[in-house]
Amino acid sequence: MSPIPYLADRTHVTDAADLIRAFGDDAGFEAAARADRSRDVGNHINFCRWRQIERLIVLMSVNRAVGTVH
Repeated sequence: MSPIPYLADRTHVTDAADLIRAFGDDAGFEAAARADRSRDVGNHINFCRWRQIERLIVLMSVNRAVGTVH
């Protein structure tokens, strides 16, 4: 897993925040489930989108700076 997820636009951040608000500590599991459902129906675009949102949720849960800090 790469440490910094690819964010195509700000809606990924909004979606991650919405999942955290709705599912709390289980938000990452919900994002993973949505990715799996997308994969199962052959929607590779939404599969990748939800995987990146899952990674973003993990990143948002860390209480320290990640990556280069200037």
